[in-house]
Amino acid sequence: MPEDDPVTQQNSTPARNSGVTDAALADRAAGGDRDAFGQLVTRYAPQARRVARAILGDPTDADDAAQDAFLSALVKLEQYDPTRPFGPWLMRIVANAATDRRRRRKVRQAEPLEPRHPSGGELPDAGAERRELGEALRAALALLPERRRAAVVLYDVEGYSHAEIAKILGVPEGTARSDVFHARRALRATLTAWKEQP
Repeated sequence: MPEDDPVTQQNSTPARNSGVTDAALADRAAGGDRDAFGQLVTRYAPQARRVARAILGDPTDADDAAQDAFLSALVKLEQYDPTRPFGPWLMRIVANAATDRRRRRKVRQAEPLEPRHPSGGELPDAGAERRELGEALRAALALLPERRRAAVVLYDVEGYSHAEIAKILGVPEGTARSDVFHARRALRATLTAWKEQP
């Protein structure tokens, strides 16, 4: 690959805070270096939880799915191509682990969508409004189909490109673009209706 290729640059640039690239850590971890794998887990755990939660909706299930994914990634490290970005490779494993966990659920649980309104006559402060908006957003995300929810979180929260999302979710790039578009439109409609409530 040419030196100015963004993929090569991403994997040859020292990753966050440690001065060691993801590719180098993955190589060391594949050779049995537990500390190297621990650094990868530290770097990607928050993102893995967010992606898993986008698919599952439940924080506890998301934590379990992220843990499953890291164990799976550890077993599959020799399959990782160090010329490619590590994040999308790992997030594909996370998405698969979350989807598998969702399929294995014996009883499907529906999240209650009861909005919390402040009691009393005072207007809510900015913090309360942010919390309410967060709850409305989570409720709106929960209404989206699983793949669209994952696509919009990967795009708008995690910053992945449509091509990377397509690889993570195992769909054509056009489908990833469509999923992000339709998810955003549905979220916008739901949140607009929320804002217009008296």
